[in-house]
Amino acid sequence: MAPINGAISLGGVITALITPFRDDSVDLNALADLVDWQIGQGVRGLVACGTTAESPTLSHSEWREAIRLCVDVARGRVPVIAGSGVNDTRRTIELTNEAARLGADAALVVTPYYNRPPQEGLFRHFDAVARSVDLPIILYNVPSRTAVDLELDTLERLAERSGIIGIKDATGDLTRVGATLDRFGDRFIQLSGHDRSMPGFVAVGGNGAISVISNVAPMLSVAMIDAIGRGDLAEARRIQRHLLPLQQALDLEVNPGPIKFALHCLRGYSPHPRLPLVDVESATARAIRETIALADTPSVDSSAIRLTPVSPLSTAGARQRSRPFMPAVRT
Repeated sequence: MAPINGAISLGGVITALITPFRDDSVDLNALADLVDWQIGQGVRGLVACGTTAESPTLSHSEWREAIRLCVDVARGRVPVIAGSGVNDTRRTIELTNEAARLGADAALVVTPYYNRPPQEGLFRHFDAVARSVDLPIILYNVPSRTAVDLELDTLERLAERSGIIGIKDATGDLTRVGATLDRFGDRFIQLSGHDRSMPGFVAVGGNGAISVISNVAPMLSVAMIDAIGRGDLAEARRIQRHLLPLQQALDLEVNPGPIKFALHCLRGYSPHPRLPLVDVESATARAIRETIALADTPSVDSSAIRLTPVSPLSTAGARQRSRPFMPAVRT
């Protein structure tokens, strides 16, 4: 895994956490449970208040409270990356500075959505953020959501800024991994933001993934990426085939509706997103119910998975309260 500021490491499977709601308020108990369980299952990091967390619908106080909770529950066992990007440069700087004060280890800053800036605008946006904050920044390129693509030439200009350490690439274009490696070598962290292509992304040189499916299949996701890291591609393909039916079910509707319903089945959290998103349709719910048990890990050798990610920030003697993995389906 690649170091951040010489203190902690970033790579492997990082979960893009959902935000559980209860009666239209953030369910902090469920979020704390999710964070602790994810760490116990071996993920290498957590993204709080990213787009999977429905960040555009969170009030500022909810955003702040969710990040603080994730930092407090993680207790330095894994890095916590705060989603702090919006389509206003000044507001992005404010949020990223606040994320640093809340104890986040890095910030995930998405390309500005809706206003569709040109490449020069993208460069100036991220450059202004990097110059104004004291927190490592991971760029987030997701053209399907933002209608703008962060091109490699612009990325090369941004990579010269010491505060910009990597990119979450959700394009699904695996050729970008090699092209980025050719220009930057290992100076720039590359994280997949596309679950279907996640194994291929890592196999061709990526450092890991910020994953949605790891919300419900953290141990299997970790096992798959670890298998690639040790050169066991046959095992990685086996796990990917095992996860494929669930991946297909989660792709039936827009994220995060399906993953929230899957976590409802698996962990009992509320499945409801906030408007303008709505609950998944009955056919999608049925497909998820039928495949969610495949998120269990009976065929994975858990002894080969490092359940406590090593970090210099880890609290000495920190007690993990992880639950056993429960495949039981709640409907």
